[in-house]
Amino acid sequence: MGPAETEGTLAMADQLSFGGIMRLKTGLVGLGVVVVLAAPASAQQMAAREQRYQALVGRGVASLIKGGAVSPHWLADGNAFWYTESAGDSIAAWRVDPVTNTRTALFDTGRLRQAVAALLGRDVSGRGVPGSNVSFREADHTVRLQVDGEDIVVDLATYQARRGPTLTRLERDRTTPRVVRTGFPQTVPDVSEVPSPDGRWFLGERDSNLWLRATADGREQALTTDGTVDQTWYVHPNPALATFGSGSGNWSPDGSRVVVIRTDSRGVRSVPLVHWLKPVEEVEFRLNTKAGGPLAQSELWVVDIRSGQRVKLETGAERDTYLNLLGWTPDGSEVLFIRVNRTIQRLDFVAADPATGQSRVLLHETQRTFIKGITSPGWGDLVTLLPKTKRFIALSERDGWDHLYLYDWQGQLVRRLTTGRWPVLNVSAVDENGGWVYFSGHDDPRHRYDTHLYRVGLDGEGMKRLTEEPGRHAAQFSPSRKFYLDTHSALDRPPVVELRAADGKLLQTVSRADISKLAALGWKAPEPFHVKAADDTTDLEGVIYKPFDFDPSRKYPVVVYLYGGPQMVLTPHGFPSGYDDARSTAIAQLGFVVVTVDPRGTTERGKAFQDWIYGNWGRYVIPDHVATLKQLAATRPFMDMTRVGVFGLSWGGYHTLRAMVQAPETFQVGVAIASVADLDDDMALAIEPYMGLPQENRAGYDYASNLLLAGRMKGRLLMIHGTSDVNATFSATMKMVDALTEAGKPYDLMVVPEMNHGPGPTRINYFENAIRRYLVEHLHPEPEPAR
Repeated sequence: MGPAETEGTLAMADQLSFGGIMRLKTGLVGLGVVVVLAAPASAQQMAAREQRYQALVGRGVASLIKGGAVSPHWLADGNAFWYTESAGDSIAAWRVDPVTNTRTALFDTGRLRQAVAALLGRDVSGRGVPGSNVSFREADHTVRLQVDGEDIVVDLATYQARRGPTLTRLERDRTTPRVVRTGFPQTVPDVSEVPSPDGRWFLGERDSNLWLRATADGREQALTTDGTVDQTWYVHPNPALATFGSGSGNWSPDGSRVVVIRTDSRGVRSVPLVHWLKPVEEVEFRLNTKAGGPLAQSELWVVDIRSGQRVKLETGAERDTYLNLLGWTPDGSEVLFIRVNRTIQRLDFVAADPATGQSRVLLHETQRTFIKGITSPGWGDLVTLLPKTKRFIALSERDGWDHLYLYDWQGQLVRRLTTGRWPVLNVSAVDENGGWVYFSGHDDPRHRYDTHLYRVGLDGEGMKRLTEEPGRHAAQFSPSRKFYLDTHSALDRPPVVELRAADGKLLQTVSRADISKLAALGWKAPEPFHVKAADDTTDLEGVIYKPFDFDPSRKYPVVVYLYGGPQMVLTPHGFPSGYDDARSTAIAQLGFVVVTVDPRGTTERGKAFQDWIYGNWGRYVIPDHVATLKQLAATRPFMDMTRVGVFGLSWGGYHTLRAMVQAPETFQVGVAIASVADLDDDMALAIEPYMGLPQENRAGYDYASNLLLAGRMKGRLLMIHGTSDVNATFSATMKMVDALTEAGKPYDLMVVPEMNHGPGPTRINYFENAIRRYLVEHLHPEPEPAR
């Protein structure tokens, strides 16, 4: 059987073939291998497992949940909102008024259907609101929707329907922002043109220069003409751009000027991406500074769109810095940006005069190790502007825990707002009129990762937790800041959306998740656990995913799903419906016990816990996972420690390799996806803050290298990598291939042409099934009686 085998055939077979993956042993190439499982399950059992797996993998868990999520469209009064939700096989639309605490239908669905049918001259299919892309315009009290590709507008005063204006392709293109640059790294969204505040212009990029495009007639004009391949003008380097006041990020509030970035990349390394699927192979080069390499030099400029006059902003004398553009103050008097040094140990919040270029530092932060901000919260989230009172709030880990500090516009500390041995995660909203700051954080020592909403006065008084239920809470505030929607869940409790007053008072339940389809598969919540790290002192938390038909009298192979990087928490603490959780839930259904744990060095546990990673990459993550497995297995005889696998993507791929070479006595099977094997091969920004430059920490980089330990591997390893990966370049896996070949170690390799740092939508099923096939083939998930 080969790569074209169908899932139905696979489900019913007593043999599994790992087709489509090259078998390489010390450089010798073979074809797919057929392994006959010992004591194979019956076809009926395998079919049931396969059915559950296919129903749950990817977005499966989320697709089986209805309700429990609301995307509010706030109305002009700043309090009321409308939203749509799926109701069976139809759509319902609701209007919620927090002031009167009512929830009513946004319109008469029956009359709306009749109006649409009368316009089209036929009945419309389905039930509930017809069509899709439903929107409500409060200004003229109309509903707009698409039915069978037609734009229809219904006047809710008369329930008369008319066809909406049909835009030509040219007209639609003229008023739609174009993508001007693909995001780099892959986790960053693509960069699109930025509309001016009045909607008359788009600011974009082309051929290393800046361009303006008129929305009225499509007319284009160059804003700069001196850009070159290695001295390039950019709209902004990070499209997740924080915006203050009424500006549009790059645009001044009055639309007369833009702030942009110019980058000098001369001398910066490029990495080749080979496009193998072209009629003739093509090579594309992308800038990618790897650890220790030269950085691009960036400048901030303000450009007048009418005269073209430019003003360079002062960004400091230090060459190797990263600049994060935040935007303009509401009155347009200053441009705001974040400046950090190369190893992210120093951060400045800076305001610059757009007329003279002179800048001043409003906040200066330093850390002996590194400052948070590379991922979440981002650097721009570390400051929150209070435009009415001309102050700002800083999120700082200066005392070892993330907390809030209030500053005036001269950069002087006014007061500390929060304190304690627990972290603030982010600012959710600020009510300057009422004098309140709303924020999320972890303050429960019994459940360290439970996320709650809090508020504290700008005077530092009145600190209060506003949410009660355990688990994770996420708040969406009304523009008036008088109300919020609280979406919350726990591992064993599906999501609920509640409407609350700003003081936390419950007004009504807006939506409750229906998991009946998930329950029909036999769904059971994963089991949370607490263990000690490898130091026998530090507490760790994780979860165990079990098959829905779990039998404690049997023994199951164990699969560890890991990440281990300092950028994120992997273990779920709300209802496990995200992509990573769905993958773990699905794999468990094949007859595995799946374990996730957040080791020392990860985030959301305070500075000391995260600083375990500093200078110690590759030292603690795998020992913590080994310690976790030993403690779990000591009280859970159903865990078969003679059959243990591990897999992960990105830093999870690195740590999969690390597990296979650092703890070969524990891990027999690994699937390393889009990994780096050696830290010298990683992007500078992703590793230097935690390890310093390799020129200054050669011993630390060598210790973390999996290449140097390749000879220790004993188990079965599959490496999956895309040829167009710009986060972890394809060369990283090729170096691991070479190291294993030189060491005489067998390995398996799956190369995916044109794949970046993860599969696209057209290849996701093949990608996920490759992981599944490898784990099943080599760990044989046939539950044996417990011994």
